[in-house]
Amino acid sequence: MESLVQVILVGIGATLIMDLWALLLKVSFGIPSLNYGMVGRWFVYLTKGKIFHQGIMNTPSVSGENTLGWIAHYVIGIAFASLLFLVLGSAWIESPTLMPALVAGVVTIVFPFFIMQPCFGMGVAASKLPNPNTLRFRSLLAHLSFGIGLYLSAKLMMTLT
Repeated sequence: MESLVQVILVGIGATLIMDLWALLLKVSFGIPSLNYGMVGRWFVYLTKGKIFHQGIMNTPSVSGENTLGWIAHYVIGIAFASLLFLVLGSAWIESPTLMPALVAGVVTIVFPFFIMQPCFGMGVAASKLPNPNTLRFRSLLAHLSFGIGLYLSAKLMMTLT
């Protein structure tokens, strides 16, 4: 049970670091952050049997999509932290190192590139959007920040226990 709580807290911490990175980019450089309402919208339509959209932005909005999207964002972060825990076991959380966390962060980019973006109508790895390479690079940095967040959250967890 203690490990489960640790994984949840590490996932929340890593996702928070990712969000702080996005906020820094927005405040410092005017780079807009992701709209997690689109994630919420997708999940609502998923329950209605609609997986793929021509353009999620053109799909009618649904009540509560922003809240649902933010909740999903953090649940996904916890799920990714759980995968790291499943692969490396509790030993990593007890003595975290940076490289596995960075690798995990980079690996998580598979989810948006090959699942979310195609389902949203953006193509594989944002291929249907203007400037896909810029968007891919931003995604890479965001997911690296998640990896750094995994490491920092696990280190903090280690010092608190």
